[in-house]
Amino acid sequence: FSNQYTEEEARKLGLVGWVKNTSQGTVTGQVQGPEDKLNEMKSWLSKVGSPSSRIDRTSFSNEKEISKLDFSGFSTRY
Repeated sequence: FSNQYTEEEARKLGLVGWVKNTSQGTVTGQVQGPEDKLNEMKSWLSKVGSPSSRIDRTSFSNEKEISKLDFSGFSTRY
């Protein structure tokens, strides 16, 4: 899974947060921004992803409204 494509998609939508590959072969992360743009990102993560990825399942949790963004951009964590 290439996080470069996830970063590009998030930035295109104006979202902030981070993404990380896990040792279990999955991807985890946190994304913040306007609800409509978050829904677009969730759809992209569920159906498209990076060209080399295989999406078996997506799970979104801890969704809540926030008063301000905790991140200034979108990055890959290692």
